[in-house]
Amino acid sequence: MELSTFGDDEVWPRQDLIGVSAEVDETLVVEAYTRGVFPMPLEDGVVGWFSPMERAVIPLDGLRVTRSMRKSARRYRVTVDRDFEGVIGGCADPSRDYGWIDERIMTVYGSLHRRGLVHSVEVWDAEDRLVGGLYGLALGGLFAGESMFHHPELGRDASKVALMHLVQRLSADGAERLLDVQWRTPHLDSLGAVGVSRAGYLRRLHAALKAPPADWSS
Repeated sequence: MELSTFGDDEVWPRQDLIGVSAEVDETLVVEAYTRGVFPMPLEDGVVGWFSPMERAVIPLDGLRVTRSMRKSARRYRVTVDRDFEGVIGGCADPSRDYGWIDERIMTVYGSLHRRGLVHSVEVWDAEDRLVGGLYGLALGGLFAGESMFHHPELGRDASKVALMHLVQRLSADGAERLLDVQWRTPHLDSLGAVGVSRAGYLRRLHAALKAPPADWSS
């Protein structure tokens, strides 16, 4: 799939899947996110490129934080970009339902992490075990969340704590930023996700890419 294949969004198919390719690389992934597109491997080995007709976003002032989440946050330690491999490995665990992260995705996003374009949030328990986290790609004021996980026995609410920290970081300086979480699910809806049309998302994306990046230095 050549970069030009993304074409004009006005002629994209009226469905979530807008194209496929045999391979995926760093350049194509970055270009895709600037166009409102993201990759996901399909069952037949090809890579699907998606721009959902209804895109899920979490407003930075709309995260729903329960009493349980606040209580859990006090039990954990949160870091940023300390163990990207551990986080993406947890997200790629083949025992998880609907697993989609393959070696190609891990390689490309690992390279983008080393370039400072992909970030991870790690959640650790009192015994310094990685019990949850999330990762995603940041461009300007966009954070495109890819996946999150929690250890089912050791990390109750750990992925939610990671999301709490991410939202705090993205909103710390008051800049207008965009937290993209791809598709709506009952779980994401319970955390405050809302749906926006493809056209509405692309308008928000255009503005977000011009916004200053969040501070990922600590």
